[in-house]
Amino acid sequence: MILPNTEVPALSLPLTDGSTWDLKSQKSEAFTILVFYRGLHCPVCKKQLQEIEEILPKFKDRGVDIISISCDTEKRANLSAEKWEISKLPIAYNLSIEEARKWGLYVSEAISDKEPEQFSEPGIFIIRPDFSLYASSIQTMPFARPQMEDILKALDFVTENDYPARGSK
Repeated sequence: MILPNTEVPALSLPLTDGSTWDLKSQKSEAFTILVFYRGLHCPVCKKQLQEIEEILPKFKDRGVDIISISCDTEKRANLSAEKWEISKLPIAYNLSIEEARKWGLYVSEAISDKEPEQFSEPGIFIIRPDFSLYASSIQTMPFARPQMEDILKALDFVTENDYPARGSK
């Protein structure tokens, strides 16, 4: 488990646009949000990423960068971008199971032929520009994820009130 106010693990992954994303190279004004999703097989993930795509400009206006990340292969990640019509939200792929565990994500094994052999369950990590964890939400199932509109409102409150990270003890 990564505690708030501690440095998060390094992370560098390929993106569906052909570039590479590196956490330690990020220069967000306010926060960087990592949205770990289950992969192409997950309809709940599709809905979540489409919602983020729709409100991405609201986050950008607040100096918040967002990336979506999965254990999917390049082929599956590209299919997600194409089939789900995600063109603005960066999609990273090839997250290893070892890396997923460093982030405290739960790992599942396939229960159908539509799923990869292993994949991480969802998680959201809100990271400060100094690469310390501000907040996280980790799920064991595809359900009960925080709504991104709620996160947006919470970040407005956090910024306006200089609200500290909680849960670091």
